[in-house]
Amino acid sequence: MLKVAVKDHSGETTVPGMHLACRAMTRATVAALFILLALPLTARAGTLACDMPLDLIRLANPLPHMAKKLASGKPIVVIAIGSSSTAGTGASSPAATYPSRLAVELKQHFPGHAITVINRGVGGEEVDDMLRRFDDVLAIKPDLVLWQLGTNSVIRDHPLADHGAAIHVGLNKIRAIGADAVLIDPQYAPKVISKDGAQTMVELLSKAAKQEHVDLFRRFVVMQHWYKDDHMDFKAFVSPDGLHMNDWSYACMAKGLGTAIAEAAERPVLSAAVMSSFVP
Repeated sequence: MLKVAVKDHSGETTVPGMHLACRAMTRATVAALFILLALPLTARAGTLACDMPLDLIRLANPLPHMAKKLASGKPIVVIAIGSSSTAGTGASSPAATYPSRLAVELKQHFPGHAITVINRGVGGEEVDDMLRRFDDVLAIKPDLVLWQLGTNSVIRDHPLADHGAAIHVGLNKIRAIGADAVLIDPQYAPKVISKDGAQTMVELLSKAAKQEHVDLFRRFVVMQHWYKDDHMDFKAFVSPDGLHMNDWSYACMAKGLGTAIAEAAERPVLSAAVMSSFVP
C-alpha cells in the first residue's frame, strides 16, 4: 500500500494512499490529492486548528528597533528570557519549545533575513532570579527581548506587589541597549487559574506594560479563549502536569507571537498613547 508521510508539530505519521482508484483519476485530481495530504495536519478539516484572533495577539506598540534592522537587512537577534515556559517544560524536544518554533515562524514572515532566536529560559525562576541574569543575557545586544514572567510567583502564592518595580528595573536594562521588549504573561492552565493571584498577576503585567509603553503578548487570554470560546479541553493544550504547555500549544503560541511581531515591526510608528488604545 502506498503511504504518504505527513509531518505535524508532534512528529511524523503516515497516511494510507490510494492504489487502483488513483489510476482512474485525472492527473490534476491526483496532484490535488497529494497537495492535500502534504498539508500540515492543523490545516486540514477535522484537526485541531490554531486559533489566534488578531484582536487578542496584536501588540500595542510598534517595534522600531527591529523595524530598522529589517530595513537595513542586518541580522536580527531575539532573546527569550523566562522560566520553564520559555525553557520548554512540556515540549517533547528542544525543537518544540516556543522559542524554537518562533524562529521558524519569523523566518517565514521575513524570508531572506538572518534571524536568530536564543532561548534563555530557566525553570523555576521568578522575576528577581531573572534580573540577576539580565546583564549576562543582554551582553550579546539582542534586537528584541521576549520576557515571560509571573507564573512561578502565582503558583507559589508569593507576594506580587513588588513586581511592578522589578519589571521597571528589567525594562530599563533592555532600553539601555536599545532593544525592543515584549512581556509575556502567565499561561491559562489549571494549576495557575486555581490560584487567587492569577488574575492579579495578569492585571499587574497589563498595567506595567501600559505604564512603561512596552508590548505585552497576552498568552493568558489567548489560552482562555481556546478553553472558553473554542471549547477545547485542557488536555489538548496543557501537559499532563496541569501547568505547562505542550507541543501543540507552544507551536500555536509561536505562530501567534510571530504574527504579532511581524505586524508590529512593519507598522508605522505612532504615539504610544494612540497605540495603547488598540489593546485592552
